[in-house]
Amino acid sequence: MFNGYQIVDVDSHVTEPPEIWAKYLEPAFKSFAPSPDMKIKGEEIIHKISAQFRSTATQQMMQRHPMSVLNGFDPETHVSAMMQMGVDICFLYPNTGLWVFANDAMAPQLAGAFTRAYNNWLRDFCSYDPQILKAVGVMNLHAPEEMVQELERIAGFGWKAVFVQPNPIKGRLLSDPAYEPFWTKCEQLGIAVGLHASAHSRVPTTGADRFNTEFAIHACSHPMEQMMAMLALIEGGVLERHPKLRVGFLESGCGWLPYWLWRLDEEYENLQWEVKDNVKMKPSEYFRRQCFVAIEPNEPYLDWVIQSIGCDNLLFGTDYPHIDHTLDIVEKAVALEERLSQKTVHKILWDNPVRFYGLE
Repeated sequence: MFNGYQIVDVDSHVTEPPEIWAKYLEPAFKSFAPSPDMKIKGEEIIHKISAQFRSTATQQMMQRHPMSVLNGFDPETHVSAMMQMGVDICFLYPNTGLWVFANDAMAPQLAGAFTRAYNNWLRDFCSYDPQILKAVGVMNLHAPEEMVQELERIAGFGWKAVFVQPNPIKGRLLSDPAYEPFWTKCEQLGIAVGLHASAHSRVPTTGADRFNTEFAIHACSHPMEQMMAMLALIEGGVLERHPKLRVGFLESGCGWLPYWLWRLDEEYENLQWEVKDNVKMKPSEYFRRQCFVAIEPNEPYLDWVIQSIGCDNLLFGTDYPHIDHTLDIVEKAVALEERLSQKTVHKILWDNPVRFYGLE
């Protein structure tokens, strides 16, 4: 709690110790465990990332979270960091796993082994303090036929959410028919789906096809991949067929949203005849019914965004401990009450995340 506000961090990140893969991978796949320098059998996992940026990011992390670095970002220091910031509950997304799972060339069976290993490790990680540490399971989009089984397995752990990459995997958009059983089961089980992009992954990524700097690739990848993922879910009929499915668009800010909803509504008005089988109401109505987006507290146009789309679908995440994260991010979020209102800030920090993640 911070200044009287209960807070759900919808987008916190674990930092997986390099040794977890060798420990948690099934015996047949242990030889594929990534090395500390992020290679699998000598091949780079990360795409277009400079040594200078890696060094800078490491230095920033050490400066901001020295004890966490010293303790290997173990669950105790994660809980301590959350308590220091005033966060009551945090939902945990991958860190290096963002790249491990996003490799188009990876064999589906190997991707499945990494998926199960990570979920098993995360279950142990969160067992340190399950009241604060909430697991977000990963799914193997490389093998759609495995997704329902793994979803049911982690639902058996009591987990409320899964992480899905917004990018195409092996040429499949999120609306691909192969994923339909997965969306059906998410809706049946009440599992929230958090979409989270990753720059420098080895899957088709907006910006990476034409730029080489972190500055450009990171600027493009997160919001633009989310925009296209939303379009895929609407245009492909996923949200129409699954009206109770809850989808969150994370770590991309919210400034793109009013424009994108206006643009899609305009296209729908002119071209409704082309997509009428899958899209039976305005795209903005699908968003308001079942989608959420995470804000950044320093976005200067938040009051205008709320005037445009309301505040019932807005969330807040710290992005701990990435370089986007700042030590005063919770303080900045709470300070929004000066511009927005206490009621609105309470919705963003607690009510909406509770609704999105299906917390009791």
